[in-house]
Amino acid sequence: MTDIFAKHAGLRAAYEGLTASSPRNPFEVVIERPLSATVGIIEGRETLLFGTNNYLGLSQSHRAAEAAIDTARTMGVGTTGSRIANGTFGLHRALEEKLARFFGKKHCMVFSTGYQANLGTISALVNKDDVLLLDADSHASIYDGAKLSGAQVIRFRHNDPVDLERRLGRLKAHTGAKLIIAEGIYSMTGNVAPLTEFTAIAKRHGAYILADEAHSFGVLGATGRGVAEMQGCESEIDFIVGTFSKSLGTVGGYCVTDHDGVDLMRLCSRPYMFTASLPPEIIAATMAALEEMEERPELRIKLQENAERLHSGLKAAGLATGEHVSPVVAVTLETVEEAIIFWNALLENGVYVNLSLPPATPDNRPLLRCSVMAAHSSEEIDKAVAVFGAIAKQLGH
Repeated sequence: MTDIFAKHAGLRAAYEGLTASSPRNPFEVVIERPLSATVGIIEGRETLLFGTNNYLGLSQSHRAAEAAIDTARTMGVGTTGSRIANGTFGLHRALEEKLARFFGKKHCMVFSTGYQANLGTISALVNKDDVLLLDADSHASIYDGAKLSGAQVIRFRHNDPVDLERRLGRLKAHTGAKLIIAEGIYSMTGNVAPLTEFTAIAKRHGAYILADEAHSFGVLGATGRGVAEMQGCESEIDFIVGTFSKSLGTVGGYCVTDHDGVDLMRLCSRPYMFTASLPPEIIAATMAALEEMEERPELRIKLQENAERLHSGLKAAGLATGEHVSPVVAVTLETVEEAIIFWNALLENGVYVNLSLPPATPDNRPLLRCSVMAAHSSEEIDKAVAVFGAIAKQLGH
């Protein structure tokens, strides 16, 4: 019998090499119990959480928890079906209407995960006759949506309007649709996309544009609608995709748009059609978290202050961080070996961050990826910076 896992021999060797060189598996860290949004029990000790994407701290929202509990008691814990079968409850429609109003758009589709929002939207919008123009640093869900769609994929250099325009200029004879995809905040580095420039280019070349605001929803903009709102180009964005699992602290995803073809998307988006819909208690918690986000703009203000504090603190400690100040603050290191040592030392000193390794990183260098929250206190941020600085000094930075 042929070993079905033989194709993964290279992956196995890399994985075994990594875990052999580390006292713990960085991909299997268990948060045994959250004590708050910012502190959890890991390996039996209290640990500061700087790797959770819980930007507004709403995963621990009392209001959202109570909404989930009440709804589970009255409506049950699941729908047992997809949206096009028995899986559309009144709550799903209510959330879609609420999100459409929040974004000032005509339509909204809600998906069971943020990953599926990209997978389902992209694959429903384009096919083999169309062209996708993707930022080179796009999230895996965008690339997977591109594969499912069958569209021709052209990558342009990260955050580079000149390169995007050059590549679009070569498509003048192309008769199919052209769809540009960019992210508001890039999840690995915290870089912010120049969406205003991208929308102007899209307009000149007759292309559509989709913005993935997963890491900027609830974070940027006067009302938390994301980078497009902050940069004043929302009306020029054709499709906005995002997730509930970051700023709202629940799970699920969405696509909002003014285009009337959404009802057709519901009939041809396989990740939407063939997945069980979100459970009612998750929908209720999401709506409660969205209401809390709208009612508490001070959370975004505090989040930006905390992002600046962490970013400047790590820079002052002599560490290499990105140029943009956002809730994602990544420290770039030169070697995987150094990154593993650094990450383990952080955890042993009570600070949890994400260890991001090539080939998942933009320039094939390892990252210690931090995500800061509105819920972090100044003291917690300063403690994390102090731990980073002490370890960096020990390692000769």
